[in-house]
This record gives sequence, structure tokens and C-alpha cells, in this order.
Amino acid sequence: MTVEKMDPVEVFAAGDKGRGLRVTKEMKAGEVVFAEASFAAVVFDSLSLQVCHNCFRRQANPHRCAQCKFAHYCDRTCQRAAWEEHKQECSAIKKIGKAPNENVRMVARILWRIQKDTALVSDAQLTTLDFLEDHLSKMSPEDLKELKVDVQHFYNYWPKKSKPVGEDYVSHLFGVINCNGFTLSDQRGLQAVGVGLFPNLCLVNHDCWPNCTVILNPGNQTALDALFHSKRRIELRALGKIPEGEELTVSYVDFLNVSKDRQRLLKQQYYFDCKCEHCTNNIKDDLMMAVKDTDGHKPSADVVKAVTDVSLQALVKMEEARTEGNFHEVVKICRECLEKQDPVFGDTNLHLLRVLSTASEVLSFMQQFTEAAGYAQRMVDGYTKLYHPNNAQLGMATMRAGVTHWHAGLIEAAHGLICRAYGILMITHGPHHPITKDLESMRTQTEMELRLFKQNELVYHSMREAMLSAKPMMLAGEQIKTTS
Repeated sequence: MTVEKMDPVEVFAAGDKGRGLRVTKEMKAGEVVFAEASFAAVVFDSLSLQVCHNCFRRQANPHRCAQCKFAHYCDRTCQRAAWEEHKQECSAIKKIGKAPNENVRMVARILWRIQKDTALVSDAQLTTLDFLEDHLSKMSPEDLKELKVDVQHFYNYWPKKSKPVGEDYVSHLFGVINCNGFTLSDQRGLQAVGVGLFPNLCLVNHDCWPNCTVILNPGNQTALDALFHSKRRIELRALGKIPEGEELTVSYVDFLNVSKDRQRLLKQQYYFDCKCEHCTNNIKDDLMMAVKDTDGHKPSADVVKAVTDVSLQALVKMEEARTEGNFHEVVKICRECLEKQDPVFGDTNLHLLRVLSTASEVLSFMQQFTEAAGYAQRMVDGYTKLYHPNNAQLGMATMRAGVTHWHAGLIEAAHGLICRAYGILMITHGPHHPITKDLESMRTQTEMELRLFKQNELVYHSMREAMLSAKPMMLAGEQIKTTS
């Protein structure tokens, strides 16, 4: 499924930003502005054994390609669906004995696609890769050195029987991937698992407070008749009402950074200076750096700096302990850090929210759900004051908080959070996305449990324990850990 001519978008000159896309009719919240199949996409090297190379779903026991022994799939259905993309890659990997890195694999897939279908794969494609920015002239000497190494690895990988490609064009494609590649998430929407190139999406410019969001629809290859299979695709969805003629925008970075940090990230990765309203006017920066105000008294600058330094050091230690699998140490660091932060930071301070996020996630993993739920609630309360009300990350965080409360037996709060998350994800993901479908099941289940809880709390808790022991909860096809 690609952008069709009837889709309400057109290319226009967007001033200093170059080209952009705008709508030719009014769009409503949750409407799909356009959908687009990837020109090419690859799974990250680090997850190549755990993620399906066709639909990008995580799998516990994926089916391995018997030829190259590199590509992995959900099953033979996904493998057959991916064969057109994989067959030349399969032969090339077999020939050199191992797979190159994801950028090299991506460039090779792009070139095989161009040689097979030309650079314009449909009438609805609004641009070709030739016209996309590569920003090679703006790269640092270190980045250019790495790019040259990738180019050399590409030529070692590119089969001699394939059509020769000039070094300048190969370098251009590496540059295009670097600043136009779209990160693909797994079926839960929680982890980046790969990168794809979507030419029309590349025309959508950045805004820190955008009017659209992009989600990956993994498609469906389960129907017996291949005619009913749908391709992996991105969907550009309106976050609210977009008037006719307004430019379409998405955010290239997470909003939960102060303006100067977002601007630095955008300059470093995408080579432009962000001049959006939120960056220009430092909107919400005060909330992100908030400190406690008790009866008009605020902590001194020295105290704020000291606790900020402690927070930054703690976040590094948490990540180290987490990487080592020492989750008890992570929780210990979180608790100690929160003791220092709570008297000093406001409830929307980014340092506080990052510790709350880590604490709630790790405690949930350790099945200490009651404490995790308290931290998750505080985190969502903070996020709600910072994010756009229909932000996908806010929706996902609210969903996780709802599930945590559900595990903790806090059914009233759980149902409320799950309903809030469902309202957001209906706009950001749509009713047919796997995550939204799972959330709808949760909403129905928690609604039923809440009615029972209000009728008789003792009966509710007895039935809940029995149900959790017999039937584990599922999210996007994966079991969620529960207590018995």
C-alpha cells in the first residue's frame, strides 16, 4: 500500500526548510493523511536474531533462513513474503560468509530495488532518492571517515554480477539514510528494531510540537490467500484538526528535552537549526527544569545544581547496573536518588521523570507492582503536563502505567489509565493496530473487573488471583509477567 493520488497532500516550497508537504483538504484527529510502504528496510544488527526481517515483530523462536543463516522470520509465511527483498541479499551474504552492517545492507537493498523497479516505484511517489538531502558537505571529518569505511564495506559486499554503481552515488545513499532513515519499532511500540526509507515521508518537515505522528503498521500476512496480505507500511496520522493548506509536520526527536538540547540534537543528526515556536520561545522549558516551590520558598541555585549532578551520575549508574542485569542495584539507586530529588525538583522536572520511569519499569519487571504503580502514576502525571495531549509516547506510557496498576490490584486507577491510553492510541495508532486491539481487550476486561470490584471487593480479589494463575495477560502477542 503506497500513497495514492487521491491522498490529500502536495509538495510545496517551505522557505528555509526546502520542500515540504501540505494538506489539500481539512484533516481530523486520527485520520490517516497517507500510508506508504518502505522503499527498503532492514533490522538492526544487534537484533537480527530476535526480530522478524519481514514484519519487524520480535519473536522468541524465529525461523532462520537455511541459505544465508542470517535472516530470521516469524514463520514460513513471513519468509515467503520477504523473499523478493531478500533473495539477492541472501546470495550476497552466502558469498562473503557473513552479513555486513545495517547501513551497508540498507544501501544494497535500495540499489537492488532501483535496478529492479527504477527509482520511482509508483505514480504516487512524490520524490526520488536522487533529490533527497544527504548533507555530506555538512558532515564532520570523523563522520565522513566512517562513511568512507562503509562505502568500502559496501563494495566488498556488492556482487560482481550486479550492475556497477559509482562511489559518489553510493556515498549519497549513505548520507540519505543517515538523515532520512525512519526508525521502526517492534509490535509493542517499545523498542526500536530497525530502520526504513520512505521517500514521501522524507518530505515531511520537523516541528517540536507537530500536527502529525508516524507509526509503523507491520501489515498482515496471515490470510490463506496472498491477495489479502497487506504490506509493512508507515501511516502518517493527524494529531488534531489540520486546516486545508497547512504544512504537515512530525517531530524528529523526543519533546522531553529542553529547547537548547533538542536544537543541539537536531543540528547534530539532521544538520538544521530548529526555529519552531516551542524552541524559539522556550515553551515548557520552565516546567522541564521545575523546582519545588513551598510557600514561596525555592531551593537555592547551589542546591539545585548539586541534586542535578547527583541525578546525572545516578542515571549513568542505573544504566550500567541495568546492562549487567543487577536490577536490585538499579532499584536501590533509584530510591536513593528520589530521596534527594523529591524535596528539590518539581513534578515535571526531567531528571525526576527519568528516574521515575526507570524505577517503575524495573520494579514492574521484578513484579513489585504496588511500588511500581506509584512511580508510574507520578511519571504519567508529569508527562501529561509536558507532552501534546495526543502524543504517542504519552499514550504508551499511560498504557504501561495502567497495566502496572492492574497487576497491583488497583483496578479503579488501572481502568482509568487504560481508558485514557486507549483514547490517545485510537488517534495515534488507529483502531486496527495490534497495540490498539490489545488495549481494547484490556479496556473491556478492566471494565468488567471494575464492576465486580464495586459489587464485592473480596470476591473480586479472589477471582483475580484465580484468573491470573490460570490465564496470563497478553500484550501485542507477548505474555506479561504476573503474580499468582
